[in-house]
Amino acid sequence: MPQTKADILVVGAGLAGAVYARELADAGWRVTIIDRRPHIAGNCFDEVDGNGVRVHRYGPHLFHTSNQSVVDWLSRFTAWVPYEHRVVARLGDGRLAPLPVNLDTVNTVFGKTFVSAAETEAFLAEIAERPERIETAEDHLYSVIGRELTELFFRPYTKKMWEMDLAEMAPAVVRRLKVRPDRDPRYFAGDTFQAMPKDGYTAMFAAILDHPSITVELGRAFDRSDVAGFGHVFNSMPIDEYFDFAFGELPYRSIRFHTSSVAAAEASSHVVVNYTDDGPFTRETWWHNIPAHCPVPGAMVTRTIEEPCDYRDNDMERYYPVKSHDGRYDALYERYKARAADEGGMTFIGRCGTYQYLDMHQVVNQSLAGVGRWMSRVVV
Repeated sequence: MPQTKADILVVGAGLAGAVYARELADAGWRVTIIDRRPHIAGNCFDEVDGNGVRVHRYGPHLFHTSNQSVVDWLSRFTAWVPYEHRVVARLGDGRLAPLPVNLDTVNTVFGKTFVSAAETEAFLAEIAERPERIETAEDHLYSVIGRELTELFFRPYTKKMWEMDLAEMAPAVVRRLKVRPDRDPRYFAGDTFQAMPKDGYTAMFAAILDHPSITVELGRAFDRSDVAGFGHVFNSMPIDEYFDFAFGELPYRSIRFHTSSVAAAEASSHVVVNYTDDGPFTRETWWHNIPAHCPVPGAMVTRTIEEPCDYRDNDMERYYPVKSHDGRYDALYERYKARAADEGGMTFIGRCGTYQYLDMHQVVNQSLAGVGRWMSRVVV
């Protein structure tokens, strides 16, 4: 449908909204971006606390990708500090084992002395179980690491993280964690680019939104009356909320963050430690161990412990869309998506707008592709 380069409204100053806003502004549109929170950067928001430590207020965001076009786009707005993320899991007896499962994990748990990938592969093949079909997260894990490793590292963690059993979850939720038969401890071993924004995510977002044709309004929640006067709206709010939950609520998991100061002498040397027990907490993050997050070490550092919960029990803060093995929530989303197709002048974007579990690089890639398609269809 032909239209002029009228003003565009973007709802949400997170990653999807910021990419849409910048691409539109660079192409000549005037953009207003609003966010109900008092800050930009969405869940990527970070800031330096009283200990001089940079803390990600909505949990650790570790950038990784093999998509060079995404790296090139973001590199317009930030320099990078190399960082290859590693995670360890604390076992019941206090020992620490690498995650995802690798050679050293197997040696630690089973008391083996393997030194080669071939030995580890053979052992994992021996303990693996082969269901006829991979229909659930449980099926997938049993097929690659067997029952004992699944019960130790994934069953309790999944239950508290998702409030669902592995037998109820879609395989895609756990397929993201690749088993390594060698000693490679990197969490994202398959990605060619792993780094952190040199001055933090908030500074990167500020640079993305620093354009004369972009106006940012914070502390402003979306209202339907906001669409008046705009040629189009790109909306990253929860799609079910926009339609007043007409077909029911799309479930999300949320996180309560317990952040505290710890004497540097007592701090962990790890960045993230997962908890394998059946208690309420899933992991702890030691922010000072991330490069460029504590330039001037002090007497105190900062730790955040995460406690998963339903989003309705955490001020409606939606972090992770729930993916069941039977696809019932995806089917519910499809009903909202079909209704949204009839909503003229409105495009839903981002994790909550499209009900997808997306990493940061996937959000950038999806947003660049989406805004590019929209602009190619608009005749000005």
